[in-house]
Amino acid sequence: MSDSFTGAAALRIDDAEHAAEVRLSARFEPIEGRWRWAGRTSDATVAAAFRAGARDITVRIGDRPERPARLGDPDPWGGVRLTGVGPPPWDLSAPAGPPAH
Repeated sequence: MSDSFTGAAALRIDDAEHAAEVRLSARFEPIEGRWRWAGRTSDATVAAAFRAGARDITVRIGDRPERPARLGDPDPWGGVRLTGVGPPPWDLSAPAGPPAH
């Protein structure tokens, strides 16, 4: 099981799909009974969209369904935070990291 993902994702911002590298992690909140996931992207197009007022986006990883997400405050290095509630956009049953040799 992998509660984190680092790699390529498709972000839909204002009806346009944009490829970006993301770093995401997820945790199940037993009191709420749902998943919460969050992470960052350092993509300049996403940062520009945030500065222009974009907040609600979707995230798709591979052939998994799109998941709604929200853009959050940028960090000092230009990265933008992504947050989501519900099943994360990556396959949680996939092994974490590269296979051992």
